[in-house]
Amino acid sequence: MQMRLLTVNGKCNICGERVRLARECCGLSQEELAAKIQLNGHSLTQKAISRIEMGLRVVPDFEIPLLASALNVDPLWLIGLVGSQE
Repeated sequence: MQMRLLTVNGKCNICGERVRLARECCGLSQEELAAKIQLNGHSLTQKAISRIEMGLRVVPDFEIPLLASALNVDPLWLIGLVGSQE
């Protein structure tokens, strides 16, 4: 039996657009965001950030807090459960 990847609106994640928005608001490049996450002990590359933002990479639940912390945003905002980010 072959496993099928589930998508939402053709994307592999629901946080990619907000990751990009928050990253740009912070004035960070994808490489700089990856470096911030790597300093916290998780090996996420610039290419992985790019794929997340384009919706081409699944984001495991344990990466949401890492991304949120590096971007200084609420993890719930990243996954769309909170409408606005201050």
